[in-house]
Amino acid sequence: MNSRRPVPPPYFELRLGPLHVTVQRIPAWLITLTTTAIGSGTAWWTSR
Repeated sequence: MNSRRPVPPPYFELRLGPLHVTVQRIPAWLITLTTTAIGSGTAWWTSR
């Protein structure tokens, strides 16, 4: 019996010639930073 779980596919994969970028998961800090930046930028833009 095989108890190994299958490897999930990557979240994001980019192949451009010799360049190969694979992201398995997006870190929580990056989501937080992006959301904060977008919210701050939107607040600044609408207050102009």
